[in-house]
Amino acid sequence: MNPTALIAEDEPLLAQALKAELAAVWPELQIVATAGDGRSAVHEALRLLPQVLFFDIRMPGLDGLGAAAELADCWPTDEAPMPQLVFVTAYDEYATRAFDAQAIDYVLKPLQPERLRKTVSRLQQVLSARQPEPTPALADAALEQTLAQWRQVLTAAAAGTAATAAPAPLRMIAASDAGGSTVRMVPIDEVLYFEAADKYLRVLTATHEYLIRTPLKQLLPQLDADTFWQVHRAVVVRSAAIESVHRDEAGKLHLMLRGRTEKIPVSRLYAHLFRAM
Repeated sequence: MNPTALIAEDEPLLAQALKAELAAVWPELQIVATAGDGRSAVHEALRLLPQVLFFDIRMPGLDGLGAAAELADCWPTDEAPMPQLVFVTAYDEYATRAFDAQAIDYVLKPLQPERLRKTVSRLQQVLSARQPEPTPALADAALEQTLAQWRQVLTAAAAGTAATAAPAPLRMIAASDAGGSTVRMVPIDEVLYFEAADKYLRVLTATHEYLIRTPLKQLLPQLDADTFWQVHRAVVVRSAAIESVHRDEAGKLHLMLRGRTEKIPVSRLYAHLFRAM
C-alpha cells in the first residue's frame, strides 16, 4: 500500500507547488487531501488517518502548531499509528536553526528541492521501519517515541516563531475582572493556572478569575518553565499547586489543584510529566 499524506497550506498556489514537488521526488506518495486552515486539517486528518502531515505553521484561525497539538491529543492510536509531522515555514534563519538543532523535518517557503529531498528521505526510512503488526508492548513504545518527537517538533517550532530576545519574566499581570469594567494588577505568585478560551486567556487564582488578551503561546516565554507546566495545548498550571492526578475510565489524566475544585485535563503530549505519579 502506498504511503499517504495530507497538506495543510492556506495559500493554494503553494499547496499545489508542494504537491507537484512531492510527486517528483516521491511518486509513490498519495496526497489524500489538502486543507486551507488548521481546523479543516484536523477534521480531514482524523477522517483519512494519513501517515504524513505537511502543516504550514502560520494559517488563519487554528494555526499549524495548534492543529498538531489537537491531533496529538485525539489521534485514534488504536486505528492507525500517529503520523509523521513536517512543518512548512517561510524562511527564517532563527526558525530553521531551531529545527536543525533538533533534527526536525521542515519544508521551506519558497520550496527548496534539496531540503525537500532530505525530508522525504528521512520520512521514507521511518515509514519503512514500521512493523505492520507490532506487539502491544512495541506499539506502546512506538507511540511514546512518536509523542516525544511531536513534543520536540512543537517546542522547536514555537521557539522558531517567537522573538529572538528573551522577554523579562512576568511579576504582575494586568487583567480584567469577569465584568470587564476593572483592570487589576494580579501578582504572578497568586496565579494557579492559565487557560485559553476563545479570544481571551483565563487567569485563575484560588479565589478569582481574570481575563487577558495575550495568547498563551505569547505568554509562555515569559513564565518560569520550572514553576509553570504546560499540561494541555490550552492550559498551563503552577506545578507546586498540583494536589493529585487522576486517570478516568478512558485512560485520560486530570489534575486537581490546591485551592480549585475543577478538574484540569492533561493531554496525551504531556502525560509523561505524571508517569511517576
